[in-house]
Amino acid sequence: MSDQEEKELGALRVRIDNIDAQLQNLLNERARCALQVAEVKSREAGAETLFYRPEREAQVLRKVMERNEGPLHNETVARLFREVMSACLALENPMQIGYLGPEGTFTHAAVHKHFGHSVQSIPLAAIDEVFREVEAGSAHYGIVPVENSTEGVVNHTLDSFLDSALVICGEVELRIHQHFLVHPDQAKRDKDSAKNTQRNQGDGCIRRIYSHQQSLGQCRKWLDTHWAGVERVAVSSNAEAARMVRDDPTAAAIAGDMAAAQYGLVLQAEKIEDNPNNTTRFLIIGNSPVPPSGKDKTSVLISTRNYPGALYRVLEPFHDLGISLTKIETRPSKVGNWSYVFFIDFEGHVEDVKSKKLWKLLESEVAELRCLGSYPKAVL
Repeated sequence: MSDQEEKELGALRVRIDNIDAQLQNLLNERARCALQVAEVKSREAGAETLFYRPEREAQVLRKVMERNEGPLHNETVARLFREVMSACLALENPMQIGYLGPEGTFTHAAVHKHFGHSVQSIPLAAIDEVFREVEAGSAHYGIVPVENSTEGVVNHTLDSFLDSALVICGEVELRIHQHFLVHPDQAKRDKDSAKNTQRNQGDGCIRRIYSHQQSLGQCRKWLDTHWAGVERVAVSSNAEAARMVRDDPTAAAIAGDMAAAQYGLVLQAEKIEDNPNNTTRFLIIGNSPVPPSGKDKTSVLISTRNYPGALYRVLEPFHDLGISLTKIETRPSKVGNWSYVFFIDFEGHVEDVKSKKLWKLLESEVAELRCLGSYPKAVL
């Protein structure tokens, strides 16, 4: 390297150090402001104040992305600000977030994506347990999966809303990359990993493959091609599958990056999901409704009376008012055989003028109408 190049690099490094110092000062200044916000809120509402404001965070992240001029990608900058907000919020009041565990699940990854890494994550064994912990106040919020772009709706989550007073406070979408994970001892025996991924049942090294039922479905074609006939065992979560493989070198797991790192497994094949756009949507559940953020979504539960054209009469007001539906699902009701409830998502907030008109029209047509929550659309 020439003297001129060394000089240029030295000047650039000095400039970077100066920028870093400015960033650090500004970050601490922001943190001090956050503590002042906490002090004001505590004076007004007392010790039980919850400092997290879903609509405010969504607005901040949208502004970050709108004013970004690169070269960093919009989502990259937004993720950085998410972590800054997470760290500042932890100074005010560290939040406990319940999620479908164990550690290393995709739901765990969704916690970090939505709340940042400065919250206290609480792994729970089942979706209904997440609901119970939030209802009891043992967790400030919970995160549960609700639908996957390949395998469809998570019925257990929808059914949990039938008996719960919790509301939806937000959503997060997570691109799901499934990996084929093996025990380190198994990886050592397979010097040619590319050849190993093409094996079939006759090789005798992998006797069973563990994963969550949804993940097995998301990788069905890949498994049929590379591991046809090998037993597939559905377990409670991908992280549980990884844990089992940690203790069983003759098994493999389908799981994500977090599970691989958590349980010390080796990625034998990456991104084996059949649909490259495979995405899971998660809901954030809490006890308090969320004010409008400007770009919102509303989820409602509707039970119809049993008469011809009932569903048409439910959907007609959405069309007449120009309200866009983003999802509709049907689940059996608990009040009788062959009775159903509809879970409908639409664009807008329940406090919008159109939504208020919609509510009045629906109330006269249905047996039950309940707002499950209005919340900001997923930003990241």
